[in-house]
Amino acid sequence: MGKKLENIESKLDLTREYSIEEAVSVIRESAFAKFDETVDMSINLGVDPRKSDQMVRGTVVLPYGTGKPVKVLVFAKGEKEREATEAGADYVGAEDMVDKIQKGWLEFDKAVATPDVMGLVGKLGKVLGPKGLMPNPKLGTVTFDIAKAVKEIKAGKVEYKAEKAGIVHVPIGKASFDKEKLLENAMAILKAVIRAKPSTSKGRYIKKITISSTMGPGIKIDIAKLKVA
Repeated sequence: MGKKLENIESKLDLTREYSIEEAVSVIRESAFAKFDETVDMSINLGVDPRKSDQMVRGTVVLPYGTGKPVKVLVFAKGEKEREATEAGADYVGAEDMVDKIQKGWLEFDKAVATPDVMGLVGKLGKVLGPKGLMPNPKLGTVTFDIAKAVKEIKAGKVEYKAEKAGIVHVPIGKASFDKEKLLENAMAILKAVIRAKPSTSKGRYIKKITISSTMGPGIKIDIAKLKVA
């Protein structure tokens, strides 16, 4: 893998900034792993996430999904339990699921809950919180509209959040995706992040954008050439 990466990097000018269209093409052509590599976008923002009024966080449904199957757990009772199952949830329950998780089970990628069972789910805060799996009303994962929440997650809804250094990391698909699909997913994320700009953010908001595949090098994007409607 090391020699393959070196060979790819030797053919690229890693100091250059590419248009986003060029970058996506380069990423697709340089993916060399035997598996279908994930393509990620990193956005360096001019914010200080340590300040509550400068946190950038939200969700966006990617037009073409992430290319990765997502296992969804729903905490619900009664009619909402049936609704979750019909919407395609992989696991549904309440007390039984809480007990299972308390015993160490965590074989799911996203969790959704109806507001009436959050008192029960709250017991799992120390387990799910650090892993980013705790249902959150701000992210649409604490809701009575269970069917919509499950379908959106299954369709490719992703969360973006600025880390301590002000960087947002989000998957935009797989290296096997058509160029147009990766571009549309990338633009959907950029539009969402731009809309989420805090009013207290001063100076340059988007400072740097890089796209990379799982095993490949990071390709810098020329921000000046970006056209985000």
